[in-house]
Amino acid sequence: MPRMTDATHLTYIAAPEGVAPAGGYSHVVTGTGRLVAISGQVALDEDGHLVGQGDIRAQTRQVFENLRRCLAGAGASFGDVVKLTYFLTDVAHLPVIREVRDEFVDAGRLPASSAVQVVALFRPDLLIEVEAFAVVGG
Repeated sequence: MPRMTDATHLTYIAAPEGVAPAGGYSHVVTGTGRLVAISGQVALDEDGHLVGQGDIRAQTRQVFENLRRCLAGAGASFGDVVKLTYFLTDVAHLPVIREVRDEFVDAGRLPASSAVQVVALFRPDLLIEVEAFAVVGG
């Protein structure tokens, strides 16, 4: 059954009819408003320096901080995010990534998500890249 969140413009559907319940994400998020697309963010600070060499927790935290700043620049927040796509060099990092994500994203309003293991990102010292789509209410 769809669940409209209180005081927002988004509806979260964790388990559409005939689809197994989602674990750690919503299968469907729909809403009305202005679409915001955030390019894949990596663990570089504002000066372009890597944060967290070899440390998935530190890199993920920097990625989510970069996403937060990009969303704010568009007048959005994590509460407006409808889709996250994770590009990971090792999917075994997902439990740590979800812990950090939950510091930024309301666990009761999880966006739709995809996680893809890749051979490498554009720099060999990067472990994670995340892109986001948000819908900002009218």
